[in-house]
Amino acid sequence: MAEEKPPQHGPRPGPSEGRSGASAVSRPHPVAPGEPEAGEVRPTDGQERSGEPPTVRARGFWARGASAVGARTGRVVHGTGRRIRRATSAEGAGESGLAKLIELHALNSFGDMLITVALASTIFFSVPTGEARGRVALYLLITMAPFAVLAPVIGPLLDRLPNGRRSAMAMSMLARAALAWVMAATVTGGGLALYPEALGVLVASKAYGVVRSVVVPRLLPAQLSLVKANSRVTLAGLLTTLVAGGVGGLLHLIGPGWPLRGAFVVFVIGTLMAFHLPHQVDSAKGEQRAELLSEPQEARPKGVLRAVGPSVVMALRGVAALRWLVGFLVMFLAFLIRREPPGGLPGTVALGLVAAAAGLGNALGSVLGSWLRTRGSEVLVTSVLALATVAAAAAALWYGVVTVTAVAAVAGMAASLGKLALDALIQRDVPEAVRTSAFARSETVLQLSWVAGGAVGISLPLNAVLGLTVAASVMTVMLLWTFRSLLRVGPRRSAARPRVA
Repeated sequence: MAEEKPPQHGPRPGPSEGRSGASAVSRPHPVAPGEPEAGEVRPTDGQERSGEPPTVRARGFWARGASAVGARTGRVVHGTGRRIRRATSAEGAGESGLAKLIELHALNSFGDMLITVALASTIFFSVPTGEARGRVALYLLITMAPFAVLAPVIGPLLDRLPNGRRSAMAMSMLARAALAWVMAATVTGGGLALYPEALGVLVASKAYGVVRSVVVPRLLPAQLSLVKANSRVTLAGLLTTLVAGGVGGLLHLIGPGWPLRGAFVVFVIGTLMAFHLPHQVDSAKGEQRAELLSEPQEARPKGVLRAVGPSVVMALRGVAALRWLVGFLVMFLAFLIRREPPGGLPGTVALGLVAAAAGLGNALGSVLGSWLRTRGSEVLVTSVLALATVAAAAAALWYGVVTVTAVAAVAGMAASLGKLALDALIQRDVPEAVRTSAFARSETVLQLSWVAGGAVGISLPLNAVLGLTVAASVMTVMLLWTFRSLLRVGPRRSAARPRVA
């Protein structure tokens, strides 16, 4: 009978150990039960449950987080877009195509502001006050002087292109896109090559403004008046201008040319959007050219271009004075505040305060125009002109933070509201046959008035009392002239239609 062997204690060898015994030779120290062997990585409890290695699990966590953030951001952007589209399409604007024009104008204002930020940082903020004033004077000489010659041609030229308004708006966008891309390479040095390029941007921008004013009546829905439609378009442009100012500042931190590269992208998109405007924009059925004349129609020979009436001329004169004041304040206060900040504030803070007041005043004028009645527009133009005159006189008498901020806000509000009143008068007194031409001519006059005000502002010595006294004096003369015309014309409430030959 065979002898029984005693049981052996310890771990039972694995299959490989039983065959070769190599494990006993390669393991120098015994391993306690529960400890990992050499080279073995024990998974954590969570990994044991999921069966995933740690790097894969971490990547999955961040991917899910990024996906959640992206989805939430997408919902916010989509919801904001829907609310904006609902606001621009209200009261029949979506069906008539006015909503598309509002969106196009908002994009136009965004791109123009990006270019303004780039030019201001190069011409104005990057150099001392004396040198900056010389650069701005050179800018006015090289850009504004040729523009003063070209601007009167813009209106009649566009009158000859009644069937190509969408193309004209697209070309103004495309021209600014190309110029912005070229300026991005030259803006750093601020050389003379920058100024002709800026002139091209200015002319293209003003041409767009003229065409836009002409297009609005073509897209006017039945539920809206012309003054309210223009107010909605203007307000959209102001809101995007405020956003573009911040975006342009952030892009400028990357480099001086980046705001211009951003403008290039914006205007390329605007070029495509212009061709998506409704086809009635290019319709010229029944249109004729108009002249802005103050003489009675009976004094005009037969067969000569139609007159638009004395009320429109009176309002145009008053609004041109307000545009003159805005141009003057932009050029004069920009350097005056930088050299002599009112109230002991830092120059940058004071400039930001005045600029914000002007922007808020402009927006307030657009908001007021959206619900004010359009009757008595002659009285409204005279009233805002008187208010701006009083504000300029107060700033001349008591130069300080409060008065300077007030005159900037009042000038912005008066110019915006006065332009809306002028639009209402053109709607009331000018027949459809000549209305688009009247818009083109009046817009050209207003742009030239801003140029004239800026030229006076840059040429005067930087003396607060002297400059603001000159502004108040000019406004007083224009107020008396407008008031005299108001007494002659009278605030008519009925639509007066001049004869169309």
